[in-house]
Amino acid sequence: MGHPDISEAELGMTGYVMFRKDRLGRRGGGVILYVKESIQAYEIKLEKEAECEEAVWCNIVTGNSTLTVRVVYRSPNMVIYSGHLYRVPGERIKSF
Repeated sequence: MGHPDISEAELGMTGYVMFRKDRLGRRGGGVILYVKESIQAYEIKLEKEAECEEAVWCNIVTGNSTLTVRVVYRSPNMVIYSGHLYRVPGERIKSF
């Protein structure tokens, strides 16, 4: 999900696929995951993703294995153990 004021071209890197989740409603923030184009990867959409959560989930396929990667920004004032940060991905995955 991209911020309307920041184009994909501004953040993109040649040779890489970009998965991004921008902070909405405030200036700055968000997360980006870059995966080399030669690596098969796809974003995971979550069923009940918190609107305030700045996180990207991605599956990276290597041979017969799939690696699930999550990039998340945790603000300094967030409680260190926050249940929604540690949920099992399978509980929240809606579709691939």
